[in-house]
Amino acid sequence: MANNGGSGSSDVFDVRKVRRLVELMNEHDLGEIDLRQGEQRIRLRRGQEPVVAMAAPPVAAPVPATATPPAAEAPTASEDDANTAYVTSPMVGTFYSASTPETPAFVKVGDQVGPDSVVCILEAMKVFNEIPAECSGSVTAVLVQDGDAIEYGQKLFKLQTN
Repeated sequence: MANNGGSGSSDVFDVRKVRRLVELMNEHDLGEIDLRQGEQRIRLRRGQEPVVAMAAPPVAAPVPATATPPAAEAPTASEDDANTAYVTSPMVGTFYSASTPETPAFVKVGDQVGPDSVVCILEAMKVFNEIPAECSGSVTAVLVQDGDAIEYGQKLFKLQTN
């Protein structure tokens, strides 16, 4: 296997690179690949379909002029009170509460989650992305349904923090 190191400006989430990694997994019968480049991470696991977990890259997206100032942490504080946070979508995609229709949802109302807890999957371009909670708390509301088209920054879950 050759490592095409190259320029520092290369995007680890480039579709061609992800496809090549999947090909290498199949070719060498690998069960999982976990790569990190700076703050970006990609993890591929074999199963029914390849699953890609991505941490939201630190690159800031353009903010509309009417938006509120960004919070210091990824979860945004609610207008309700200081103990409410939201898990928001880091990308555009299709929402799934479970890895397959036969398995239970990753989380439901009343569940406790931590920053690394996977709360859902977003599908984008036939790649399934595990979405972590990025904060600790209790799930008080699931704000979307399976199969919903999700926008960048859309609120997915409401959490009660301590």
